[in-house]
Amino acid sequence: MSSGYLAQQIVNGLILGSMYALVAIGFSMIYGIIRLINFAHGDVVMIGAFVTLGLMQTARVPFPLIVFGVLLTGALVGILIEKGAFRPMRGAPQVTGFIASLAVSIMLQNLGVLLLTAQPRNFTFPDYLQQVLNAGPVSFRVIDLVIMLCALILMCALIVLVHKTRLGMAMRATAENLDVARLMGININRTIMATFAIGSGLAGTAGLMWGGKFGQIDPLLGFVPGLKSFVAAVIGGVGSIPGAMLGGYVLGLAEVLFVGLLPPIYSAFRDAFVFAALILILLILPNGLLGKKTEERA
Repeated sequence: MSSGYLAQQIVNGLILGSMYALVAIGFSMIYGIIRLINFAHGDVVMIGAFVTLGLMQTARVPFPLIVFGVLLTGALVGILIEKGAFRPMRGAPQVTGFIASLAVSIMLQNLGVLLLTAQPRNFTFPDYLQQVLNAGPVSFRVIDLVIMLCALILMCALIVLVHKTRLGMAMRATAENLDVARLMGININRTIMATFAIGSGLAGTAGLMWGGKFGQIDPLLGFVPGLKSFVAAVIGGVGSIPGAMLGGYVLGLAEVLFVGLLPPIYSAFRDAFVFAALILILLILPNGLLGKKTEERA
């Protein structure tokens, strides 16, 4: 195995990890505030991919505007999910929200099949984004570079928002103790809605990236990336935004290196490897790499 081959696999892992990280952030943000694992979150990835395809094929929109449009669409979908499915159930037992999230996920998948058919669609970006770049022994397309840079920009913007704005302060306060935050005058409904919007906007953008990376999309696209991104969030520590970022890159690198470094016969077991890694992490670090113990939270 050459050093060039290893470097190529690391770059591939960083690209995949960037997409996992964007989706995992949404899982962690939502769980951190309302203690809910939103399994419909992965289906926002599918919606983002199809919105991207529609904008490229019908409106001929410039790529930067496509990214903004997909980010906005994902945010709107997140708001609708929060207001329509989860807000009415706030205060109900945790298992109620869990079941509701599964119901919303299945509904979105079946609605996608009904409206779009289950036939996979080819997904191609403009030629200038498909050009191959070479950096020594490593080669990648322009869209691969865009994926990594876009993911880093969005994650840095999120960190600034969470730590430097009034909304971010409200989100952190609500995550610490919802009732106390309400007594301090924070609009809980608006804060939770903003959390869903931000997380879903990032997931929609990940759908754009997923289609550009793999070149084919279908209405069931979001299920497996959603589950793997949840694994990434657990690895990093559910409720921790830095943990979600770290978990996404750790999982992306581990998955790609598993396929790239072992004999080809094992490549079919990449999903089994992901969930085996989850079990191992939970056995060694039950709270994830950067997670906090529950009793440490207010």
